This record gives sequence, C-alpha cells and structure tokens, in this order.
Amino acid sequence: MTIAIITGSSRGIGKAAALECAKRGIGIIATYNSHKPGADELVHAIESQGGKAVALSLDVGKAETFAAFAERVGETLASYWGRTNFDFLVNNAGFGAFNRIEDVTSDAFDRLMAVHLKGPFFLTQALLPRMKDGGAIVNLSSATVRVATAGVAPYAAFKGGIEALTRYMAKEFGERRIRVNAVAPGAIRTDLADGALDKNPEFAALLASQTALGRVGEPEDVGRVIASLLSEESGWINAQTIEVAGGYMI
Repeated sequence: MTIAIITGSSRGIGKAAALECAKRGIGIIATYNSHKPGADELVHAIESQGGKAVALSLDVGKAETFAAFAERVGETLASYWGRTNFDFLVNNAGFGAFNRIEDVTSDAFDRLMAVHLKGPFFLTQALLPRMKDGGAIVNLSSATVRVATAGVAPYAAFKGGIEALTRYMAKEFGERRIRVNAVAPGAIRTDLADGALDKNPEFAALLASQTALGRVGEPEDVGRVIASLLSEESGWINAQTIEVAGGYMI
C-alpha cells in the first residue's frame, strides 16, 4: 500500500483529496490543526470503506515543530504500516484572509506567509528524508495568482511563490524521481474564508457567472485532480501548475 501525507485534511479540499486517494487504495496520514472532530470523521469514513488512515495534529504555521512531527510520522509509519517511508505529500493546509493592501497588518502578513509559503517549504524539507524515491508532491496554489482579486494580495503573492517553489522542487528532487506539481483551485465551496460562498449566495452566483461551466467548484472537483496527479497515470506530468477552476475568467 502506498501512503500519502495530506495536510489540512479535516475539511474542504484536503478531506476530499484524502477520501479520493483512499478510494484508490492509498493509506492516509491526515493532519489537522484545530478541527480534530473533522479529522476523526475522515479516519472513520476511510476505515469504514476498508481503507487505512491516521490523523496527526500539525500547525503548518509553526516550522519549529516540524522535526518533531517528522518523528511522529516515522513512528506512525512503523507501527501502523510496518514501513520506514511514505510515497506522497500534499501541501494543502491553509486559510483565507480578505483585506485590501492598505489594511493588511504586519502580523497578518507574517501568518499568511508562515502557513502558505514558509510552512510548505520547511515541512517538505523535514519530511523529504522519509519520502520514498519515485514519489510525488502536490502543492496547493490558487487561481488568484492568475486573476487579480482585490483583497487577497498577500495570499495570492504567497501562492505565486508556491508555484515558483513547485518548479524548483521538481528540479532539485528529480534526481530521486520525485514529481512535484501544483494545483490552483478557483472558487470552491469550502470554509476557507469562513464559508463565504454559502453565506453570500449573490457572490457565489457572480463567480458562477464568470465561470465557463456555470457553477462554483466543490472540494471533490479538486480532490480528484490531486489524487490523479499522485497516480501513475500522471507519471510524466512534472513541474506544472494545473488550474482547477471550471474555466474561471477565461
């Protein structure tokens, strides 16, 4: 059984990706920060379908904890799967923040950077020694990198950094045959921004009208793409950012 670590998988896109990967026979190490009940529900859902999953706590914004987390991963791999390494990493964990540039504080900027750019960089670094050669990494970017949306400048800037980092990871990890790609979701019905689409149907309708396929996305739309990028069917896709947005603002 191959094994994937998926950060921020107690809800939203991370949860959808974990469920889709489990359907494909991949064991899941799910991480959560504040939403343990969601992580427990995910593990139960996977195990009830005959899969294997474990949930571990992790704050992707605290790089100083990553060495200890890597040790816990090692212990989990040994005790639950009888392995010393894992195959796939999905750097998904994140949160939304909406403020125009003139209203962004230094603390808010630093927190966004810690979670969306510094976190994936140093978490990947910490876990890389335990990753099997020939594996794959998927980093989460955003369609806001391509389409400028007022109020998300820091978030979009760090997601742009993730796209650059994805290419550099692919370059440097290629000698170990580890593929690295990014997925850039468009408007997705999650609680990333405190459930903004559900709370504001008019806003959701506007985004749907700007999307060629005529609706906003669901977490499962992105989860399927993530699972596909980890699979052998995508074995010759590398160093790419794939927008999963239904044709938003084309």
